[in-house]
Amino acid sequence: MILVTGGTGLVGAHLLYHLSLENDVIKAIHRKKSDLNAVKNVFSFYSEDFEQLYAKINWVEADITDICQLEVAFENVTEVYHSAALVSFNPADYKAMRKINIEGTSNIVNFCIDYTIKKLCFVSSIATIEKSLGKKLITEENEWNIEKNNYGYAITKYGAEMEVWRASQENVDVVIVNPGVILGAGFWNNGSGAMFSKINKGMPFYSEGITGFVSVTDVVKTMMLLMKSTIKNERFILVSENISFKTVFNEIATNLNKKLPSIKVTKLLSEIAWRLDWFKAIITKKQPILTRQSAKSMHNKHHYSSEKVRKALNFQFKPIIETIEEICILFKK
Repeated sequence: MILVTGGTGLVGAHLLYHLSLENDVIKAIHRKKSDLNAVKNVFSFYSEDFEQLYAKINWVEADITDICQLEVAFENVTEVYHSAALVSFNPADYKAMRKINIEGTSNIVNFCIDYTIKKLCFVSSIATIEKSLGKKLITEENEWNIEKNNYGYAITKYGAEMEVWRASQENVDVVIVNPGVILGAGFWNNGSGAMFSKINKGMPFYSEGITGFVSVTDVVKTMMLLMKSTIKNERFILVSENISFKTVFNEIATNLNKKLPSIKVTKLLSEIAWRLDWFKAIITKKQPILTRQSAKSMHNKHHYSSEKVRKALNFQFKPIIETIEEICILFKK
């Protein structure tokens, strides 16, 4: 039986849908307060028989940091997709990210070893790939440097990867995927989904920073193909195209029939903005929308290569413009 962690997130929900097309039963972990209806909503985007497909999920209430709860979750499991994580660029969340991303992954790895799991697929991030200067393509061979990538999220995802590699030394076959910015439907208030909501409301700002983008459906399809393959103990960058945030924002605005963002966010403006947002967060005791790291990252220009996974699986990624068009159609619904 297959076990999925992080099933109520963007990747997890889409993964469960695609797994439900091929399997009679899938076991998935969810936390007590997680929104299972959000997962069913994702299913409804892609099939009229979504209720029947959704019913194939055997939900287990568990937290990956709770060993006792994981014991129940791992019963009769043979394969694991580990996508649960805390994603944040807020320094205040660093301790929580260490607990969930590193300690939680360590727990998953320990159970995979103890239960002799056949294969483990871990969803990491391009945050753990060392960056190259200029337009030089970034590959899986770029060795990560903690001194250059010393922000919380990257550190904890790198730590999680180290735990997964530990499993590979204990006779558990593993594959790691490092997706770029994942675009997908159904979660409109957080992650990349928030871009669609904000632009729909008339967001005027844009950045000329460049990074790798990929469709969530391509992410889960490559994960499933890697798990079915004989490939083991390898990592793969998952990026369809390296394009600017300006291009992505313009495409979203065009498809939603909204005004194109017209105010360029300069480095000076972003430096002022994150400080103001930090001060506002202190007063209101709410999470800041913009942090020092996110303000910096919007100006970076990084180009990633997904040649390794293309060749290994003979896989063709969906163009980002096509991905945005499809997501916007679902957003309008």
